[in-house]
Amino acid sequence: MNELGKTSHKPVASEQMSMIEVDETAAGQRIDNFLLRVCKGVPKSHIYRILRSGEVRVNKGRIDAAYRLERGDLVRVPPIRIAQADAPPVSSNAPAAEFPILFEDDHMIVIDKPSGVAVHGGSGVAFGVIEQLRNARPHAKFLELVHRLDRETSGVLMLAKKRAALVNLHEQIRENRIDKRYYACGHGEWQSDWGRRRVVKASLHKYVAANGERHVGIQENGSPSHTVFNLIERWDDYAWVEAELKTGRTHQIRVHLASLGLPIAGDAKYGDFALNKELARPKANPSLKRMFLHAYRLKITYPATGEPLQFEAPLPAECKCFIEQLKNRETHFK
Repeated sequence: MNELGKTSHKPVASEQMSMIEVDETAAGQRIDNFLLRVCKGVPKSHIYRILRSGEVRVNKGRIDAAYRLERGDLVRVPPIRIAQADAPPVSSNAPAAEFPILFEDDHMIVIDKPSGVAVHGGSGVAFGVIEQLRNARPHAKFLELVHRLDRETSGVLMLAKKRAALVNLHEQIRENRIDKRYYACGHGEWQSDWGRRRVVKASLHKYVAANGERHVGIQENGSPSHTVFNLIERWDDYAWVEAELKTGRTHQIRVHLASLGLPIAGDAKYGDFALNKELARPKANPSLKRMFLHAYRLKITYPATGEPLQFEAPLPAECKCFIEQLKNRETHFK
């Protein structure tokens, strides 16, 4: 910081009063979220207390937690004792890495995330895509995840390079204006009376299992959840489907498909453990060593122009091989 306490890049709070000038990376962000970012290690309750008390000022005036920052705003942050200030961030040891890029410009990056790679560090994971990309692009002023994919899910993943793009895309997600399509292969029988389209509207609830793992289950008073499954091809014991998300709940496709008696092949949490072990066996036919869930297409309204934009990630080689092995078996239904 300079003598005025201003900073133009990656501002941080300190145990002395500081003045932070808002640049384009923070423009459009709510003041509470901004403070949570610059006051690493400070409890949320303390952030909201200093907001309510008026200790935080923007352009010398009081604001509430919902205030959205504008470029050039001057934020007064009171002295704050920051817990674990000397601890290295999660991303410090992340190896720099790039991923297959489907689209990139000044506003956003869209990558094809591999299976087995987390999108961010935390919950026992040292680092993920976001930390690796930030370390690969140390001069990037702003880089944030727009949404998430499960660690074992591959496919289209968006990251914002500008705050305005992130805010716009989050608004599209909240209003269900983004068209997200996945490929999944479920183990079981696709019922003939379903036709080629099966709609699932089953509310989902998050809970922690006895072993400490986080799970999602169907529960009447859970969060409303809606998935449309379109049949691509079926066999006597497998169904390859396109999953169309109408809501975006955690593990939604996995739980909804399992509720139809079609748990996703390779799914270690909601699938068939014995089947997964058999599929991963050397020389197995069909063979699969990952979860067959792939985010293959995403349609958005481009934040910079308002025009429709579509991204597609091809079916990974291991999933493609699995489908070919199913096709080559004798029992096959169109």
